[in-house]
Amino acid sequence: MTNELKEKTAAVIAADEFEDLELFHPMYRLQEEGIRTIVIGLTKDPIKGKKGYSITPNALIDDVNAEDFDFLVIPGGKSPEKLRLNNSILRFVKDFDIQGKPIAAICHAGQILASAGIVKNRTLTCVAGIRDDMINAGARYVDKAVVTDGNLVTSRVPSDLPEFARVMIEVFSKPQLLQAPRPR
Repeated sequence: MTNELKEKTAAVIAADEFEDLELFHPMYRLQEEGIRTIVIGLTKDPIKGKKGYSITPNALIDDVNAEDFDFLVIPGGKSPEKLRLNNSILRFVKDFDIQGKPIAAICHAGQILASAGIVKNRTLTCVAGIRDDMINAGARYVDKAVVTDGNLVTSRVPSDLPEFARVMIEVFSKPQLLQAPRPR
């Protein structure tokens, strides 16, 4: 456990049909480091993963602000398709980016990053099914297990989770702000 991560708080945003491993693996890895994790949902009703595991959000998106968190984790699956339609989610993600706070996104989570308008001229990776969407949103796509660009850590699929989690922890361990706040 790294001392600099104790007392930090990570937001995990999710909706129904999240990819189970992409939520639970990073969340438990953060908790192992002493990081408090807060699952944020569109409602406080339990949300169910694609493989059937459920989790009850600790907070509603309309009740939280990026300023109250140190890190953001966005799991993939079908959850990002639902979350990207919510303006409060998009504002939350954009605020993290503007503040230069680390954002870790895997698989289809790139859809939220694109809808929040934070991928243009950024190098990232994602699941192959949304690669063209990321490129069309202005991102530089790289087919690697994990890619870091400033405050952004991206990964492709569940089999990349060990490397994704390792790099996520490394980036989260760096002093804030990782970069100057990004322009709106």
